[in-house]
Amino acid sequence: MGLDALNPPKPEDIHETLLEFPDNRLLIDLCGEFDRNLAQIEHQLNVHILRRGNHLAIVGDGTARGQAAAVLQALYQRLEQGKQIEAGDIDGEIRMDQHDEPAGPDAQMELFKGGRVEIKTRKKLVEPRTDAQKAYVKSLFKKELAFGIGPAGTGKTYLAVAVGVNMFISGHVDRILLSRPAVEAGEKLGYLPGDMKDKVDPYMQPLYDALNDFLPAKQVEKLIFEKRIEIAPLAFMRGRTLSNAFVVLDEAQNATTMQMKMFLTRLGEGSRMVITGDRSQVDLPRGVNSGLRDAESLLKGIDEIAFNYFTAKDVVRHPLVGKIIDAYDAADPAKG
Repeated sequence: MGLDALNPPKPEDIHETLLEFPDNRLLIDLCGEFDRNLAQIEHQLNVHILRRGNHLAIVGDGTARGQAAAVLQALYQRLEQGKQIEAGDIDGEIRMDQHDEPAGPDAQMELFKGGRVEIKTRKKLVEPRTDAQKAYVKSLFKKELAFGIGPAGTGKTYLAVAVGVNMFISGHVDRILLSRPAVEAGEKLGYLPGDMKDKVDPYMQPLYDALNDFLPAKQVEKLIFEKRIEIAPLAFMRGRTLSNAFVVLDEAQNATTMQMKMFLTRLGEGSRMVITGDRSQVDLPRGVNSGLRDAESLLKGIDEIAFNYFTAKDVVRHPLVGKIIDAYDAADPAKG
């Protein structure tokens, strides 16, 4: 196994993509006897694949790494379905990937195939239900920075985390960062028992819930321990540069203008950023401007940024929730 000696990539073009496969038994079948399956992928795609526990590290240029990652994920899914892997299956996956669009996040999702949008995660296949949700998911894959604005229950955060997990398990990002403003609502953080993690975890619980829907609980714990998944209050983002990461800021209506600017300027190379919020649920003190409103006003003219809007028609919780939202909107003079 090794890189093609006749056409070695330039040193500056060589990077590593790390994929995790939680089922060791399936990983053994994926590698094949004496790693022959990996050898075939290495030879055909001019990459080098190293096994590290239940991880596979792909070394090579960006395009080849993306192709190899897509092929390995497809073969692993085949094993999860109870199918076997033969040499012809590997060759078929490689040829299929090379005939598609260039490797990238879009390759991980069958956009509008048969009128459907599907996001593959470790535990389930997620399918947006409304047109607004489909457009939102599409923008998350296509844009480096996207906003999801609308009422609670419309799937803004849930779909963003699903796309983040998809990009993470497919090797397009190295980590996931999920954040929320820890805005106090009645109780002071200092009055809550426990250490700092105990104090902020209640604010972060919806993000934990979404992650556990898409990844096995033990894997979530392991990835958080390894800091490949981080869930932290917005204040903890100051001073960081977030590269090769999928970053979600939830409940962004409760970020101040300065906090929002701080967060947006954390965006680094190879990263995707999603900002979600509901303008009708601002919990900031009276007289403090919402950073979500300001960002929407200031950034609307930038083509590289996507703004996606949801209404009560996009609510996917109990049908009564949509009617409640409509009733409150009708009574709000600002929306009249």
